[in-house]
Amino acid sequence: MGKPDTKRVDREIEKTAKKLEAVRRGEWWPLTSRERLAMTRAMASGARSIHRGRSTGRAETRMDTVGSATETRLSAELTALYGERQRIVTEYAQAKAAKKKSSGWW
Repeated sequence: MGKPDTKRVDREIEKTAKKLEAVRRGEWWPLTSRERLAMTRAMASGARSIHRGRSTGRAETRMDTVGSATETRLSAELTALYGERQRIVTEYAQAKAAKKKSSGWW
């Protein structure tokens, strides 16, 4: 038996980690369409407030909320992917142990 096949999961982990870092830097490309829409609406609301000479506090709070929700979503995805990888490795180890146990020299 070779090594456990975790290439697909490892790729997904890498992709999700890159998305999480991008969101932390304030980039929009990893956001879903719903999250982008919420960010755009918050920005428009802030621009409208500036135009009227009011505070942008509420719009900034909304943008921060969307950003933190996105971080939470991506962190949960990353945790699930690590769990899936661990499950694959554990199944491989159990199969290997069972094969070794059944192939005694008797």
